[in-house]
Amino acid sequence: MNIVLVEPEIPANTGNISRTCAVTGSSLHLVRPLGFSTDDRQLKRAGLDYWSLLDLTYYDSLQELWDTHPEGRFYYASTKGGQWYTDVQFGMNDFLVFGKETAGLPRYVLDAHRDDVIRIPMRNDAKARSLNLSNAVAIVAFEALRQNGFPGMV
Repeated sequence: MNIVLVEPEIPANTGNISRTCAVTGSSLHLVRPLGFSTDDRQLKRAGLDYWSLLDLTYYDSLQELWDTHPEGRFYYASTKGGQWYTDVQFGMNDFLVFGKETAGLPRYVLDAHRDDVIRIPMRNDAKARSLNLSNAVAIVAFEALRQNGFPGMV
């Protein structure tokens, strides 16, 4: 499984997601610019001692990610998604793409990939805007892994 964070801003979220990737065997792809230094103490603390287990790749843009993985199937998580994440049949090499904490994914990405935008159902209340990024990643990633029989996991 491939987890993509586009311009993440909060080091603790990225650290938590790194830990999730490490324990599930998922690859983490970070698209710059990052809102923190990768030497950040909060990032390292949230990831604990799992960094050596992590398959981590950096990209300077989403276009670079797409160009590097032209065969990839990409799903874009957004509160603006038209289908629930549970309605998708995920493959083990799919890319689950998440936007930055304050703004989500860019509109041009959502518009260009409308059929591949997924969402996690939530209350219909303007005050309940979205889930924490690390929670959203865990929810979607574990559903994708469940669909594939939790490969390599016990």
